[in-house]
Amino acid sequence: MDELVLLQHRELEIAVRVWHPEAPRTLIAWHGLSRHGGDFEFLARLLGPRWRLIAPDTPGRGLSSWSLFPAYDYLYAHYMRIALSVLDHFELTSVPWLGTSMGGLLGLLLAADASHGHRVAALILNDVGPTVEAKGLQRLANHFISTQRFTTLQALESEIRDHYQSFGIDSEAVWQRLLLGSARRLPDGSWSHHFDPRIAEQFVHDTPRDLWAAWKALRCPLMTIRGMQSDILSHQTLSAMRHHQPSTRILEVPGCGHAPMLDKASQSAPIAAFLDTHRVRERCIPPTVGNTWWQRLWRTSRRH
Repeated sequence: MDELVLLQHRELEIAVRVWHPEAPRTLIAWHGLSRHGGDFEFLARLLGPRWRLIAPDTPGRGLSSWSLFPAYDYLYAHYMRIALSVLDHFELTSVPWLGTSMGGLLGLLLAADASHGHRVAALILNDVGPTVEAKGLQRLANHFISTQRFTTLQALESEIRDHYQSFGIDSEAVWQRLLLGSARRLPDGSWSHHFDPRIAEQFVHDTPRDLWAAWKALRCPLMTIRGMQSDILSHQTLSAMRHHQPSTRILEVPGCGHAPMLDKASQSAPIAAFLDTHRVRERCIPPTVGNTWWQRLWRTSRRH
């Protein structure tokens, strides 16, 4: 990264990684469930100096604070408030959003929000959609209940290569950077992952969602990226997404599962083309999704 911005959100410190801070155009990039903003290093360099790429670390990941109250803080409703704080800090009234997995769902929720949807000028979902496959979710859950302590860095590296093999990484340099950005040394000298293990409690505390109503109501330019072997975003779901939003730009990445690392020109170039196509569009038309669970939760949380 070229700049690190530290924001205060209640008692939590939010680390925001920025590439090309003086660039004329801005893209928000939000990472997946157990990752952090550093994953967008390659995309930022591929997009080049005309794009300021802003990638926050969600609480419990990377350089951001770990929460003392996971049942309150590791929820999409809270992540939405943090996202708005980030947009406010950088004075972004309307900005394109790229989200991988969890970050994509967060962008979808924000873009579909009746009050704040206009803040998302265009939405790019990286290997996620309104339906998340149960098999893929189970695989992610198994990752959290597996061993989180490793006696050597090499042992941690082996686990990382096994878990992230679906990212489609074919460069040793990328693997090394992934390892260095994923490792956390424990007080006894052993190693663990960079994230708070309690982020997995999101599966317990967060309310199940039907995101199809939100997807259907979106009025901003849309692009969806899918790893062709993904166990999170199925081909059937992708087809249904296109049916309900026919103008959605689709990019399927061969030799890749969940989720494309966006570290190759073959992946970054279509993203750049999509963003250039919709450059003149400044904001979404705020959709009306109805009185869904997440709108009720959002309104309730705003009152407290």
